[in-house]
Amino acid sequence: MTQAIQKTLRDSAAMRWTALLLLAMAMFCSYIFMDILSPIKDLMQETRGWDSTAFGTMQGSEVFLNVFVFFLIFAGIILDKMGVRFTAVLSAAVMLVGACVKWYAISESFIGSGLETWFNNNLNYIPGFDELGVSPFYEGMPASAKFAACGFMIFGCGCEMAGITVSRGIVKWFKGREMALAMGSEMALARLGVATCMIFSPFFARLGGEVSVSRSVAFGVVLMCIALIMTIVYFFMDQKLDAQTGEAEEKDDPFKVSDIGKILSDSGFWIVALLCVLYYSAIFPFQKYAVNMLQCNLTLTLPDADSFWAQPDVTIIQYVIMLIVAATGFASNFQKKASSKYGLLAISIIALITYCYMGFMRQSAESIFAVFPLLAVLITPILGSYLDHHGKAATMLVLGSLLLIGCHLTFAFVLPMFKGNAVGGIIIAYATILVLGASFSLVPASLWPSVPKLVDAKVIGSAYALIFWIQNIGLWLFPLLIGKVLDATNPGVTDPTQFDYTAPLVMLASLGVAALLLGLLLKVVDKKKGIGLEEPNIKA
Repeated sequence: MTQAIQKTLRDSAAMRWTALLLLAMAMFCSYIFMDILSPIKDLMQETRGWDSTAFGTMQGSEVFLNVFVFFLIFAGIILDKMGVRFTAVLSAAVMLVGACVKWYAISESFIGSGLETWFNNNLNYIPGFDELGVSPFYEGMPASAKFAACGFMIFGCGCEMAGITVSRGIVKWFKGREMALAMGSEMALARLGVATCMIFSPFFARLGGEVSVSRSVAFGVVLMCIALIMTIVYFFMDQKLDAQTGEAEEKDDPFKVSDIGKILSDSGFWIVALLCVLYYSAIFPFQKYAVNMLQCNLTLTLPDADSFWAQPDVTIIQYVIMLIVAATGFASNFQKKASSKYGLLAISIIALITYCYMGFMRQSAESIFAVFPLLAVLITPILGSYLDHHGKAATMLVLGSLLLIGCHLTFAFVLPMFKGNAVGGIIIAYATILVLGASFSLVPASLWPSVPKLVDAKVIGSAYALIFWIQNIGLWLFPLLIGKVLDATNPGVTDPTQFDYTAPLVMLASLGVAALLLGLLLKVVDKKKGIGLEEPNIKA
């Protein structure tokens, strides 16, 4: 009699999707904390004295250690040596420590403390880094911003470690199964963290009618505690899976210094790496200023305190509607029956219109920008399927860059023209933000699957590590540059809702122009060398 084949946890759809949910929720929480101060930039200036330079310097500090101390490379080594489950728990613990430091830095308890005095008197000059112009601090930077930057650096180390760990975990649980869908679902849920942050950070900061920016960060700290619990639960699930299979944890080839020369001599690597840093530098740093940009370019009149639209409960209702938009839109892509597909899509569109109407009635810049990831959640599966079956990755990179340029130039020149027009300005803002979100799906969906076609398979792991490192340089530099440009082009402006954002937005649009030129170059290289970027991933 043939012995029955023993089933493992990953053979159960419920168990492997539970594992995915645990990892995805941890990333969802980290995305919320990553931008926890972005929608309350104006309150940070009013309550903590952070000008745009201080705000941008602190925001850019998140990836400082990854870039200049090469922690991103160390994270890959830790993952390779210790495996997925250990690194997942470690990354969540590191993020929690960084989050707690950042919370204390902007709490009322920090004000007047001996620690505040120390930070005021120290870290004004960092030998070597100051000479190179890359110091994470500067003389005159508020002590709370300095200490918050220290916490954010620690958080950033854990966040990058978590990012590479989650990808490895998904491969382990979904190899040979619904891996593309699993990765798309994880990405969609993580991006909803951005929208969640935009809605709830101001909600907690203004809760009860008294402004307290530390409450917003405390909300983020609680979420990081939840993320740690999620990874601990995953630890035991993953451990049980290994016990069932009797296999050691799957490991990739470690990063090798000897690979660097081979990678850096590859023209395909440089095109992808530069495309990556240019595109992501035009998106993620922008998120940190987007709400304040809308506050400066829209005519927003807060509803009366006793009206329905001013009540805290409306925030919860609007968030639930947002989840309906995302869930029904995402699910519509996987329905085989036309009636189910278009029925869910109709619900998603109606819910989106309802959400936008509520944002208009609330006159809230943060809830307006929160639509950013919603269209991306809807179209990500469509784009992935199209690339798999029809190709055109290089063309999509060019199209995504064009949309990026158009959106930033619209924010810079068209949106200010509608200031004073309460309805027209918000309609332009909603449309542009949704298109920018679509671009945010278009480029990554075509960029990352193209890397294996451009780089030798023997050094693919090392190439990804270098690409992420180069990407982090942009994520460090551009939040800082936006803040400096904003202060330089708005001398004497003290009202945080009266800044002129034209120069920073043109700077971001120029990154899109550079990305467009590289995308066109990539099409030429692809055609000349027959790399196959325009070909489908799934061969007939």
